[in-house]
Amino acid sequence: MKPAIYSIRFAALGLGAALLWPGSLSAQATGRGPRADSLRQAMQFDREGRHAEARAILSRLIETAPDAAAKAAAQRRMAMSYGFEGDCGNAVRYQEQVIAYWKTREQEEPQNAFYQQGEMANEVARVCLDAGEFDTAERMYRLGYELGTKEPEPRTHPKSLWDYRLAHALGRIAARRGNAEEARRHVEEARRILDSDPKMAEDQERFFPYLAGYVALYTGDLKGAEEQLTKAVNIANNQRDPFMHCLLAMTYEQMGQRDKAMELYQKAYDLATAHNPPSAFTRRYARQKLAATAGR
Repeated sequence: MKPAIYSIRFAALGLGAALLWPGSLSAQATGRGPRADSLRQAMQFDREGRHAEARAILSRLIETAPDAAAKAAAQRRMAMSYGFEGDCGNAVRYQEQVIAYWKTREQEEPQNAFYQQGEMANEVARVCLDAGEFDTAERMYRLGYELGTKEPEPRTHPKSLWDYRLAHALGRIAARRGNAEEARRHVEEARRILDSDPKMAEDQERFFPYLAGYVALYTGDLKGAEEQLTKAVNIANNQRDPFMHCLLAMTYEQMGQRDKAMELYQKAYDLATAHNPPSAFTRRYARQKLAATAGR
């Protein structure tokens, strides 16, 4: 039997974990009852920018969790609530508690436990990168790689997936640090990894233009950024990605095409309905841009 390949989009690129764990908020929030209602309300408060109210609810859910899995799931949502404000330090603090929970599951479900540890580290690394905390972002991305690649045989996620995730992350970090040459080397490495594993690349190829466009944007190549990010947002399954649209809006703004930029900021904001890193950054950033325009 061939190993299952799960999408890179879930943590390294920021759309939440691939697997539903027991007691997860994703499962609970689609259910019925007071706890599910509270979860939905907390996440809605974060989307509205009412983060103190969201965290008051999440604190109660952590305190009253019926088991360790439910507590860890609420802690993960608490980490993301801080992510909506760009608070890397507190996001890491809560996400480390989630990672600690998954360490307790290594004997019972080793493949999933190590995968989730890597996922959670990458997820909060994304929050920190978007918040401009580059050293912490790199530390957590490297931790995610270390943890994820500990998954024992029979592996359900190939090492090449983690190799690609790390190259992708390091390319974005180098670009944000202003190191264009290093960023391009990581882009080339990401390309090499995709080409070396066609099976893994079937699902991951669509994230490569996003990487190329991100690096181009943050290293001053606006024409390249427009080309790559336009390609990215038109690929199937990327069309509703708020962060990619936000990056393209940023590109147009820097190119002086204000009307196009504002239209895309609005679209990105409207797409940012999840409780995850892409929505956390996009809601915050696009809201500020749209508010500034409305105030003119």
